[in-house]
Amino acid sequence: MKKILIAALFLGAIFNSNFTFAQTETSGREAVYRATHTKTTELKHTKLKVSFDYQKEQMNGEEWLTASPFFYATNELTLDAKGMLIHEVALDKGGSTSPLKFDCKNDELKITLDKTYQKNQDYTIYIKYTARPSEVKQEGSAAINDAKGLYFINAQGKDPDKPTQIWTQGETESSSAWFPTIDKPNQKTTQEIYMTVPDKYVTLSNGILKDSKKEGNSLRTDHWVMDKRHSTYLFFMGVGDFAVVKDKWRNIPVDYYVEKEYEPYAKQIFGNTPEMIEFYSKKLGYDYPWAKYAQMVGRDYVSGAMENTTATLHGESAQQKPGDLIDENKWEDVIAHELFHHWFGDLVTAESWSNLTVNESFANYSEYLWEEYKYGKDNADYHLMNDLSGYINNPGLFKKDLVRFDYASREDVFDAVTYNKGGGILHMLRNYLGDDAFFAGLNDYLKSNEYQNGEAHQLRLSLEKVTGKDLNWFFNQWYFGSGNPKLNYTSTYEPVKKQVTVVINQSQDQPFQFPLAIDVYDNGKPKRSIVWVDAKAKNTFTFDSSKAPDLININADGILLSEITETKTPEQNLLQFTNSKEFLSRYRALSAIKEADAKNPAVIKLLAAALKDPFFRLREQALEQIDLSNADQAKALTSEVEKLASNDPKTLVQAAAVSALAKTKNAKYTPLFEKGINGVSNAVKASSLAGIAEIDPTKVAALLDKIDLDNASDDLISKLLPIIVKNKSEKQMPAIGTTVAFYPFIKFQNPTLGKSAEEGYNWIMSSDNLKATEKVTKILVQAKSQMPDNPQVKMMISQMLKNGLAKKMEVLKNKPNSPTVNQQIDAINKAIEAFK
Repeated sequence: MKKILIAALFLGAIFNSNFTFAQTETSGREAVYRATHTKTTELKHTKLKVSFDYQKEQMNGEEWLTASPFFYATNELTLDAKGMLIHEVALDKGGSTSPLKFDCKNDELKITLDKTYQKNQDYTIYIKYTARPSEVKQEGSAAINDAKGLYFINAQGKDPDKPTQIWTQGETESSSAWFPTIDKPNQKTTQEIYMTVPDKYVTLSNGILKDSKKEGNSLRTDHWVMDKRHSTYLFFMGVGDFAVVKDKWRNIPVDYYVEKEYEPYAKQIFGNTPEMIEFYSKKLGYDYPWAKYAQMVGRDYVSGAMENTTATLHGESAQQKPGDLIDENKWEDVIAHELFHHWFGDLVTAESWSNLTVNESFANYSEYLWEEYKYGKDNADYHLMNDLSGYINNPGLFKKDLVRFDYASREDVFDAVTYNKGGGILHMLRNYLGDDAFFAGLNDYLKSNEYQNGEAHQLRLSLEKVTGKDLNWFFNQWYFGSGNPKLNYTSTYEPVKKQVTVVINQSQDQPFQFPLAIDVYDNGKPKRSIVWVDAKAKNTFTFDSSKAPDLININADGILLSEITETKTPEQNLLQFTNSKEFLSRYRALSAIKEADAKNPAVIKLLAAALKDPFFRLREQALEQIDLSNADQAKALTSEVEKLASNDPKTLVQAAAVSALAKTKNAKYTPLFEKGINGVSNAVKASSLAGIAEIDPTKVAALLDKIDLDNASDDLISKLLPIIVKNKSEKQMPAIGTTVAFYPFIKFQNPTLGKSAEEGYNWIMSSDNLKATEKVTKILVQAKSQMPDNPQVKMMISQMLKNGLAKKMEVLKNKPNSPTVNQQIDAINKAIEAFK
């Protein structure tokens, strides 16, 4: 599962605003202990025959479930069966059935077997049932915002702008909403599914397509077979009018299921997948273990993406066009993440949700591995830094262990501790052990537990087996503990001994132990030392230096997951930037001068150096910090900014350079902006449009429609939001829905942008735009599960929605015959209900 946080702008505002939120703190065993599910039954094989009722949005199913007692003899079988009708339960012996007694209530199906069965004594149960996802009561979470298991999208075809689709979502325990099973991660089974669908649709499921048979009434039955065991939450079905773009890795089929509009761009979006499979197979020393790999893009998906074995499902944000892709494939890390799960999550699966780290932390870190291999270490370090900010900037997570036995809900484990922090912890572990040892340990873990379940201790034992090292110290503080080092430091120089003494202070409650890279700058050049910091509040280290150091840079390699409090002069930051090979040290130096005097020569020299940095993200950041209205900066930097605007190989840098020039409001750049408007890159188009708006606002309205903002990034929407709202661009109204939905919170971060967002919200609510209104209300309902449990916030959003409802009622009064206003009113009412 790739957890996609809804509206990064909103969440950033929440975590950094003046709101105070109640934090739930438990101390482990005192409150609750979430034990691994006790296995009384061992599932062996699951066979399903299903068909779909599109009008009722239900599924008719038959199941043949083969199982046996796990160890102790039993005459009972208990299955999870959420929201469904059970019509018949029988024992099946070679096709001959005999009825069995059963009771179905409270989402459980309890079956009395015909006799007492012993361990490894198989039996097959036949169940006829109807799955009714609308009757499922369980709720979603921050990672997965709905838990109905089976989803009918535009089933009756009422929305002409939305395709008709069916897809399933099993994680965490929602597969039992569409077939009776033991819905726990430590249950694994082989499977086969017969899916009867309208012949115009294609299907996708786990494993390989064994057979496809035409039926009457324009129907077809596809038979999918998975002959290797995997967990029940990884079962998948997908149905719809998709284009299927074929690819392959070695002799393994690799397919991309996309809406037909995106068929020409499918390989631009997903085309690195075969190279990813090859890279991960070699890196892990374990070839991709499944018979195929397919990726499908589903509408209205309830999360980011899901690693259903051999059949990953992606949210519609994966679908991008050339204007987006030329800037960056924003979905590439998600593609890598879900693929890596096919080793860590699908091949070896967390035995319980408490140990989710062995699934999600690895998938998170796989993004770093891919970035490092494909695009270089700076790219990977930049990605990791952004990931870790999702943990560091959320103090409510600091009390949570990585392996967590005291969660209130299993959904709570899908957070920035398990994902973001967990990936950073693996990065530290890799660097401590060295690459050869780390990946040899992962190989042992996979081979020792393949097609079974694993937990953090088994990972530790594999790494210890390979390295000969005791790693309890690492796992106890990072896996079975919480928080992170919070560091500050002081230094003194002894001229007689020519030594500098550095004192490292830890200010958090529980000190950590760790290796730490320290660069001491002597005569302008860094000398690196790796020291061992003990688990105490104060550690002292001494280094040789010919004079008082020009600069001391701790965590110079950027490996340690920590917070550092320090103050450096612009001159020291310039020294650090120009002498550091590591991205994070350069980034910290560049960021540190934001508040410095813009005229300071060291500041200008640092910005000039950053404009020529080999890594484009630092060029981009420098351009965002530059102020060409300052005469000193303009004199030194304008020429280089102009070059980057026209010639930088990265369109995102071109866009940032155009934005820097636009702030000058100089009409001489009009030809540059007009050229950008007619280019391919959406980022360059947006920056150019903003530039034209500064120089000649009368031209903007005619140019807005040239930018395709479907699935545009938050950054792009934020840049264009004031222009779209000011010019009342009806075409772009839906594009701003996600952003304007959170206008009260954006105001805390950026009052000017917040004002435009509020105007945009009121504009949408005063309109008869169904798509835009549904986008606003849908995103708020989805985000509800990611919000802190705070009455103040709920009340604020509820009032915001009520105000929007009042505006829609005015629209209805003025347009009583509109076919869509009532739909919009219903959507807002449902959102208000969600916040009660």
